[in-house]
Amino acid sequence: MERRTETRRGGFTLLEIMAVVLIIGLLTTLVGVAIVPQIDKSRVSTARVQVKMLDAAIETYRMDAAVFPTTEQGLEALIREPADARNYQPGGYLRQRRVPLDPWGNEYQYESPGQHNDYSYDLWSFGADGTSGGEGNDADIGNWAPDEVAEG
Repeated sequence: MERRTETRRGGFTLLEIMAVVLIIGLLTTLVGVAIVPQIDKSRVSTARVQVKMLDAAIETYRMDAAVFPTTEQGLEALIREPADARNYQPGGYLRQRRVPLDPWGNEYQYESPGQHNDYSYDLWSFGADGTSGGEGNDADIGNWAPDEVAEG
């Protein structure tokens, strides 16, 4: 009588593959939960740094022109010479020759004269939610409180 020997082929069963996919999914969830808050914190920090950078450019503009840009001129006055500008710096006041968006992809807000802490102007980001006010990551970040998230 002939004897058949069955050889088992190498490979994974469906159950083994499903177990690996489940483990990868759980690990991804754990890593995501730990990283997402850090991304939010870095966006807030980036917004603070950008507010300070734009603040410095506005102050330099004022030293040259003897006035702050008007609300109507806005931050565009830092990259395009307004019609009534005096002593405008050739090339503008921002090295990259564009006004950056905040870390959430929204435009920074500018108002002159300002309403906070007797500043001559207000410069701010609406935060993560893109609307005025809010708390935490959604709070406004302005030059009136550059080292803190401030509601405004």
